[in-house]
Amino acid sequence: MKKKILLINGPNINLVGIREKEKYGEKSIEEINKNLKKISKKSKIHFLHFQSNSECAIIEKIHRSINAIDFILINPASFTHTSIAIRDALLAVKIPFFEIHFSNIHKYEKFRRFSFFSDIAVGTISGFGEIGYYFAFEAAKYFLLKK
Repeated sequence: MKKKILLINGPNINLVGIREKEKYGEKSIEEINKNLKKISKKSKIHFLHFQSNSECAIIEKIHRSINAIDFILINPASFTHTSIAIRDALLAVKIPFFEIHFSNIHKYEKFRRFSFFSDIAVGTISGFGEIGYYFAFEAAKYFLLKK
C-alpha cells in the first residue's frame, strides 16, 4: 500500500503568487501542489493537500488524518505564532510532521520568530521559498520509505 503524505497550508497561503511576491514567490500554491502531485506519482507516495484560512478546519483535517495519513507537511502560516489548538491536534494524532515556511520566520518581528510547532516537529524548513516544499516532500518520503 502506498504511503500517504498530507500537505496542510494555513491562512493566506491561498494568495501565494499574488501577495508579497518578493517574500513568497511567483507560483501559486495550486501550481506547487500540482508539481508535488507529479513528483509523488513517480514514487511510492500518495500526495494529498489541503488549505484553509480557518483554524477549526485545519484541526478537523488533522483529526481525520488518524490511521489515514503517514506524514504531514504543514505550513501553519500565521497560526505558527498563535495556535496552541493546532499544536495540540498534531500531538494528539501522533503523525510525524515537518513544519514549512516560505520565508525565514526569524528575519521578522519578534512575535513572528516564535513557533508553537518547531519543538514537536520532526524538522523545520524555513526560508527557501517554494523549493522548501519540495525539500520537505523529499525528506518525508525518505523518512517513510527508509522503514
